[in-house]
Amino acid sequence: MSTPTTPQRLVVARGLFTGVSAKVPDEMYTVVRGKGTCERTALTLEKGARASTNTYFGRVPVSYFQRWTRVPEFELKLAYDAAGPARVLLRGCDAHGVERTVTSAELDGAGVVTLTAPLDEYVDGGALWMDCKAVGGRLRITDLEWTVPAPERVRPAKIAMTTFNRADECITALAAIAGDKGLLAGIGAVYLVDQGTDVITGREAFTDVAAQLGDKLVYLRQPNLGGSGGFTRGMFEIMRAGEPANVILMDDDILCEPESLLRLNAFANVTDRPAIVGAQMLMLRNTRRLHIQAERADMKRLSASQLVPYGVRDIDMVDFKQNKRVDAQYNAWWSCLIPPEVIDAVGLPLPVFFTWDDIEYSVRAGHAGYPTISLPNAGVWHAEFHLKDRDDIKGYFGIRNSLITYALHFEMNIPRVSWWLSRKIMENLVSMQYGLAYTMMRGVEDYLAGPDVLHDGGISALAAIRADRAAYPETKVHPAVDIPKLTGGATVEIGPPHRNLKSDKLRIVLHNRFLRQWFGKTRGGPVAIPAESNSWWHVGLYDYAVVTDASQTGVRVRRRDKERLANLTWRLLKLLYRFITQAAKVQNRWRAALPELSSAQNWERLFAGTTDSVPSRSGS
Repeated sequence: MSTPTTPQRLVVARGLFTGVSAKVPDEMYTVVRGKGTCERTALTLEKGARASTNTYFGRVPVSYFQRWTRVPEFELKLAYDAAGPARVLLRGCDAHGVERTVTSAELDGAGVVTLTAPLDEYVDGGALWMDCKAVGGRLRITDLEWTVPAPERVRPAKIAMTTFNRADECITALAAIAGDKGLLAGIGAVYLVDQGTDVITGREAFTDVAAQLGDKLVYLRQPNLGGSGGFTRGMFEIMRAGEPANVILMDDDILCEPESLLRLNAFANVTDRPAIVGAQMLMLRNTRRLHIQAERADMKRLSASQLVPYGVRDIDMVDFKQNKRVDAQYNAWWSCLIPPEVIDAVGLPLPVFFTWDDIEYSVRAGHAGYPTISLPNAGVWHAEFHLKDRDDIKGYFGIRNSLITYALHFEMNIPRVSWWLSRKIMENLVSMQYGLAYTMMRGVEDYLAGPDVLHDGGISALAAIRADRAAYPETKVHPAVDIPKLTGGATVEIGPPHRNLKSDKLRIVLHNRFLRQWFGKTRGGPVAIPAESNSWWHVGLYDYAVVTDASQTGVRVRRRDKERLANLTWRLLKLLYRFITQAAKVQNRWRAALPELSSAQNWERLFAGTTDSVPSRSGS
């Protein structure tokens, strides 16, 4: 038996020339100049036409490979059928976007061509892509692949997806995976954890998708333990199966690009040491825009989704190229790969129900020596965050869970955090968001209560917060057409503020708005304020405001209430005193509880209430 002269290659990216949905412009995959046709895996150019894959999904982010792997070189391989002379170029750029041709080949007739690029000058940034031109006649390109030398072992991936009453969206995401046979070959299993009341198995479309996935689908039912509980159930079952696999956590409501999952797993297979590898978030309504390149948290301000140095956010990816390499602190779990070595080393996520579970986990892993990498040119489309109003139950979980994260992994600056909490809650009070102020204070109070608040994984906290918020009328969203019924007449339309608030004036203006609200020195209403003008310092000028919800689904009615303002202000003052005097001691309690909270035994206890505690494979 002859020994092959060429080492086995690992496909790290496939050449795709158009998207998974008509919602996505072809320019996210291929740019054609002249007459040509883009198919999913084939490109046809008429004589004189040119094409370039210097696009979001067409590029390979080789800088990340040079930084995090020992891959020595890349190969571009493709099949061609040229009715006359044609040309293919392997193009590249550096961190500043300066482009060059690395190598090229002249084509004629039909065949396969391979072009090679060494990986030796991209530490700070850079990418590779393919350009081609049909010089003398029609050119057709298929089977384009980017490959690197394969490691000794190529580990499959197993997907963990959780859903809560989003059956149709979830089925669409599953169908994208099931329909990509090249991806599916490297997927060991798809664990679907259904936590809703609108059970996905009741959909006819699910039966079809389940048949395509076959024995690879593992369907599980459990009570609603939030995203944290749903994702952890998938991680738990995958680890319990005992077959080493990379775990890809994936949201149920994304527009899934299956290619991104392949790229995550391929990259994870060649990293020098195990690393969390995340996909980027593209915007679901404006599909050519990127939410953020890579993220970090500002712990002193308890703020997530902060830009990393040299990073960008909310930018058009048809026009912008991610040339500079940037390093993430964490990656959200819309699509994120976690190697089994990380889970073995640091345990499972915390039972915090939802929000900040992904941040805490990456920070915990990072402190144990396992980095998080947000991989460019691997993205999925997710609902825009600016269309989600912050006046909801997330205000409780966000504050509580960010404090838990801060306490577990950093030396907490208690005076700074106290100031930040007082400011944010005061902003809610002066803008007549009494329910949101209460919601945030409950989050701080439950942090101070210690680890026992996580005993049931958040089920009781969710119910309690929802019930308490119902007492605050401004937390309810009404149809805009009901404004006259809500206000007893017409509202005065208020335009945008004349200017934005400067940071050096913030404290003075906040005190001014509070005194106006306290003494009733506000302007009369009702007034109508659009979502883009919904700043506390603008709304705080009035005593009666109809404010458009950030989701654009309706409006909220806010009215000055001196009794609520007084009660909540007094509660805030007492809470700040408790926080300042107790936070250090509580921090020690949280740190001592981390091993137990993140243990498989604790999660097994939480899963004990499932209606199907044993994994049931489709068709069994």
